[in-house]
Amino acid sequence: MIKRLLSVLVLVFALSGSVLAQQSMSDQQVLEYVKTGMQQGKDQRQIATELARRGVTQEQAKRVKKLYEQQNGSAEREGNAAMPNRNRMREKSPEDIYVNENFSFDQRQPAEVIADRSPLDSTSVNPYSRGKGYMQKDKVYGRDIFETRNLTFEPSVNLATPPNYRLGPGDEVIIDIWGTNQATIRDNISPDGSITIPDLGLIYLNGMTIAEANQYLRKELNKIYAGLDNEQNPSSQIKVTLGNSRTIQVNVMGEVFQPGTYALSSFSTVFHALYRAGGVSDIGSLRNIQVVRGGQKIATVDVYDFIMKGKINDDIRLQEGDVIIVPPYEALVGIEGNVKRPMKYEMKNNESVATLLKYAGGFSGDAYTRSLRMVRQNGKEYQIYTIDDIDYSVFQVKDGDVLTAEAILDRFENKLEIKGAVYRPGVYQFGGALNTVRQLVEKAEGLMGDAFTGRAVLHREREDLKKEVIQIDIKGIMNGTAPDVPLQRNDVLYIPSIHDLEDVGSIMVYGEVARPGEFTFADNTTLEDIIIQAGGLKESASTVRVDVSRRIKDSKGTEAVSTIGQMYSFSLKDGFVIDGEPGFVLQPYDQVYVRKSPAYQEQVNVRVSGEILYEGDYALTEKSERLSDLIKKAGGVTPFAYIKGARLSRRINDDERKRMETVLDMAKTGKDSIDVNRLDLGDIYYVGIDLERAMLKPGSSADIVLREGDVIEIPEYNNTVRISGAVMYPNTVSFEDGKTLKYYIEQAGGYGFRAKKSKAYIVYMNGQVKRAKKGSRELIQPGCEVIVPVKEKSNWSLQNTLSIATTSASLATMIASIANILK
Repeated sequence: MIKRLLSVLVLVFALSGSVLAQQSMSDQQVLEYVKTGMQQGKDQRQIATELARRGVTQEQAKRVKKLYEQQNGSAEREGNAAMPNRNRMREKSPEDIYVNENFSFDQRQPAEVIADRSPLDSTSVNPYSRGKGYMQKDKVYGRDIFETRNLTFEPSVNLATPPNYRLGPGDEVIIDIWGTNQATIRDNISPDGSITIPDLGLIYLNGMTIAEANQYLRKELNKIYAGLDNEQNPSSQIKVTLGNSRTIQVNVMGEVFQPGTYALSSFSTVFHALYRAGGVSDIGSLRNIQVVRGGQKIATVDVYDFIMKGKINDDIRLQEGDVIIVPPYEALVGIEGNVKRPMKYEMKNNESVATLLKYAGGFSGDAYTRSLRMVRQNGKEYQIYTIDDIDYSVFQVKDGDVLTAEAILDRFENKLEIKGAVYRPGVYQFGGALNTVRQLVEKAEGLMGDAFTGRAVLHREREDLKKEVIQIDIKGIMNGTAPDVPLQRNDVLYIPSIHDLEDVGSIMVYGEVARPGEFTFADNTTLEDIIIQAGGLKESASTVRVDVSRRIKDSKGTEAVSTIGQMYSFSLKDGFVIDGEPGFVLQPYDQVYVRKSPAYQEQVNVRVSGEILYEGDYALTEKSERLSDLIKKAGGVTPFAYIKGARLSRRINDDERKRMETVLDMAKTGKDSIDVNRLDLGDIYYVGIDLERAMLKPGSSADIVLREGDVIEIPEYNNTVRISGAVMYPNTVSFEDGKTLKYYIEQAGGYGFRAKKSKAYIVYMNGQVKRAKKGSRELIQPGCEVIVPVKEKSNWSLQNTLSIATTSASLATMIASIANILK
């Protein structure tokens, strides 16, 4: 990745021809800048532009590329000879990562390295949360902080130089002088720790802070710039700032994924170094990271202080030669169950259960907080501890402990419930001012008007969890004539409604109303009322016949009766009963039938098209209207009409469809030449008609009675005949008057190989079908189609013939042998 980017940068510099400011960055700083830019997600053009502004030239870019290749090759050779401990890092190919015992140079972004070994996306917010109470066994809280792409701990280069920053070789020092004297001096601190100032010589600044260097240079430059060191009234001012910072070498050792030496910015801190090293390994400590400088431990870093409290006091700025040591952890303790963040945590030996709960975010809302269950390993076997809440702050945890927070019991401590005919049924708190039946009813805003006060039911749970029912005189309790009943927790009081104790029933309305259906019964509902509820009568409704069916109800009957129902008939006018019992009051389960008027008839339309004078849709005016009547309505046929070819298409009704399906089912078992499984009934069928005869003899059997949806098509004259089916060449030829069937078969090349010659038939334009006879001339008409069926394929074969012949021969031989024996 970096190699390709450096190659692109060289090309970009070559194309732009940029030779800008004097070089101010070392080759190692340029390489570090490229790696940092990649981590920040910058593109190649942006990195090239920024480097050009800092004085990087094409020649320096080539040197950096060569430097990278040298480091890359060296790390590859040494890395093959000394791979890190495999319990801390998986083997990687030399193209992935290069590491040796003393030096490491990772060619990818640290987040990319972590992605290879991390089973989870490093950008996830909480990779351990996979369900309530779930604890991932191999995940330790805080260990992924060095694996996320968005938290690199990289120092900002845009901040003002801290006064306590210590200068060293490679730092660029900028000295600004203003006032009586005006000057700006820029120089990099040399490897021996000094800068060169004209007219003054070498000035040694190595190890000084910015504040110390400012005071020191004020005195030294006062030798050539008068007025700088005048404490009372200086005529000139001086300020020392840092330009380009140097790169320092830091060693990261111990339990990290990539131990080695890293070139970092001089502003880098411990966390950034750990991030560059790939983070803490599976056995590394987050709580006891040590920083060693000059052989002395100067700081101990606890990552939990940063995560939990935001404390960064221990995240000190690193210096050249610092060593960061990550020792193994002291104790890993897991907590699962009903806590806010169930997972493993690294604990110190003297930390308690209360500290662990604090790290886990505390109990969740449904947790049992009075005790925790802990499983501990004592070196021989497992032990169980029940830790009470009073001991949370004193019970110390050990490595391998697993604590579990249980959930609260699925029950209520102080619940009462009231149901039925009260204004506010629901669940209430038991105790305090709510302890009796009367108090519970008053809390529910009292009884409703339909409450049945003769008896209420109290459901109670005994101590052995069995249920019992207690009868309550709710009327006596409410008016003070009966003693109030004390309640217990989980009691459920049910006060029925008078409607709950009677069968209210419903009323059904059928027939010619706008909204037929079921309606709730109400007292004094009349026939007129229920018809209004059903949306009123339809246009097709009969007002002289409305029936009401009623059940036979005799709760005191002791004998079976033959009458199973009662029927009442009424006539209506303007929505009122005029024939029958006026104001007829309905009863529960009555059924109302509004009949259709026998004199009501919707329009019935048919259609005529083709060679007719006025084609289109026509409404039938008589039930028995026929073909000839429709032709007269349409003005008669045109002179171009071929009346013999007229045909009628008709919609299939339900009865016809059922009959046709039955016929097809029967035909499937036959041996007809038509494959009935491939037939589609469709929605219409054709009726064979003889329109010419119907028009000559109106009212005859040929003059078919029409029905809704019929379509009559009158074609033009067609003087062709079509021959299809089992013929050599299906063809369409011109009609020749007087020609027989044989002539037309010959026009199609004669019969085919498996033709059923005796079963040929003719389909005429009007839909009629007739059997074809060989010598008949009058059967062939213009526009007809001659169809020759195909014989079924025979299952007989030469193999069957040979088999039978062989069997017959064997049988003859056997008979001859028996005859010889019997002689």
